[in-house]
Amino acid sequence: MNRAELAKNNFTGGCNCAQAVFLAFSDLTKLEKSTALRLTASFGGGFGRLREVCGAVSGMVMALGLLYASDETTDAKQKAAHYQRVQELAAKFKEMNGSIICRELLDGTPTTAGHAPEARTEAYYAKRPCAELCATAAEILEQYIQEHPL
Repeated sequence: MNRAELAKNNFTGGCNCAQAVFLAFSDLTKLEKSTALRLTASFGGGFGRLREVCGAVSGMVMALGLLYASDETTDAKQKAAHYQRVQELAAKFKEMNGSIICRELLDGTPTTAGHAPEARTEAYYAKRPCAELCATAAEILEQYIQEHPL
């Protein structure tokens, strides 16, 4: 199974978008599953259901950071290089999907307001593009890794 399929299966298995994408790279990030799930839990629904930056994009760039970013906090050159990577992957996602903003990606999709997540039913999965967005984010990061080996 490729990472795009894994991310999609993670989402349809109950993960939020950020968790679904991030976990698709768990063999590379080396984080324990429970840590990875807690780390990414707040980013579902466009940041806690605020419908801001898509959780799939958040999961993608969190994994990117763990794999490519420096832990040197004062090196502006390394920070700039990493921000360039983030912007490159985000731009690719936007090019493929029209936006990186959850509410824009869900435009026309009926959603409930508030903080409580919607029940994961057949109707939930049928009405929203999230599983495919998770697959796309994982595909973008996987391609980046292939072009820029760790």
